[in-house]
Amino acid sequence: MQRITVIGGGFAGLTAAITAAEAGAKVTVHEAHHTLGGRARTGDGPYRTNEGPHALYRGGPHWTWLRGRDLIGPLAPVPPRELARFRLRHRGTLRRTPPLPLLKLLRHSADRAPVDTDFHTWATPIAGEDGARAAAHYAAVALFHHDPGSLSAAFVQERLRRATRLPPEAHYPRGGWGALIDRMAAHAWNLGVRVETLSRVDTLPTDTPVVVATSLDSARRLLGDTSLTWPSGRTVLIDLAVRTRRGDAFVVSDLDAPGWLERFTAQDRTLAPAGEQLVQGQIPIAPHETKAHGTARAEELLDLALPGWRDRVTWRREAIADGRTGAVDPPGTSWRDRPAIDRGDGVHLAGDQVAAPGVLSEVSFHSALTAVSLALGRNTLDLKRA
Repeated sequence: MQRITVIGGGFAGLTAAITAAEAGAKVTVHEAHHTLGGRARTGDGPYRTNEGPHALYRGGPHWTWLRGRDLIGPLAPVPPRELARFRLRHRGTLRRTPPLPLLKLLRHSADRAPVDTDFHTWATPIAGEDGARAAAHYAAVALFHHDPGSLSAAFVQERLRRATRLPPEAHYPRGGWGALIDRMAAHAWNLGVRVETLSRVDTLPTDTPVVVATSLDSARRLLGDTSLTWPSGRTVLIDLAVRTRRGDAFVVSDLDAPGWLERFTAQDRTLAPAGEQLVQGQIPIAPHETKAHGTARAEELLDLALPGWRDRVTWRREAIADGRTGAVDPPGTSWRDRPAIDRGDGVHLAGDQVAAPGVLSEVSFHSALTAVSLALGRNTLDLKRA
């Protein structure tokens, strides 16, 4: 029986552990924290928050893989009445419909954008300055970046297309992402995976292949490899519980600047106590900006979306996610240019900033499968349900 060590018990690490165990390997997972999940943890207590807005995009291989193992579990559908409360901030006011230049750009979604040109330069001749800017800011929900228009046009276009598709691709596990992680952990345990929590690894084992499924920063320190860098976002995350009031917006997408607010209890009442609503938002900020800048912009959106919210607040939390929101590709680069999964000497990377395709958690999924395949010395794994 082959042995394999997985360092990190988040979404990528658990995907790698399950895949390796199903291939017949004996797997040990080391997780530095006392709980599994990584950035996919869901908070305990009455307010069940994730680290920023989390969504599971339907239709990709990871969706098929999870569903084939009965790991997705119950989903929290958005009631039709809440979809009618989707709002867009444009030129300082809320509106129900996208501006016409943005719609014009979406009609060109079949035209493949170039890799070596920034999105704003490519989109402006099609939709004008206003349309290009609005589209880039709308795509920020899947980018967590303060200037989406400066990134590779191909990179942003893919995320814009996925974020605007109807019916929506984004789905939400009931109870938060922690419920999905719990099912994955139980499945791994049933396959015989050994999980060691509070087990920080400072030196790589030499007797087994290793999958390092941590953040790129942690992998760089562990491997002593200064080449393990790639651009990511810097985002203020705000969680807010308010007393329920009819008429509150469900979602506000900021087209004037990158930003997104979503009332998650509109689809999942289990996330907050009865009579309260849980709002989560992400406001990308530039390297020179402080958390206060992002908080002020979030409060501007809240003033528009939830009238009187300050008098209704029952709980609040703020944080900065710096370099922890997945890879972003500058012009002239694609996912193939990110740090390679195979690091040599039996060491392989998995996570959302390495050389694998997909959007957000899909990158972690693809890299985990590739890492295990390489670690076990196989060109492909038997993934009949993937």
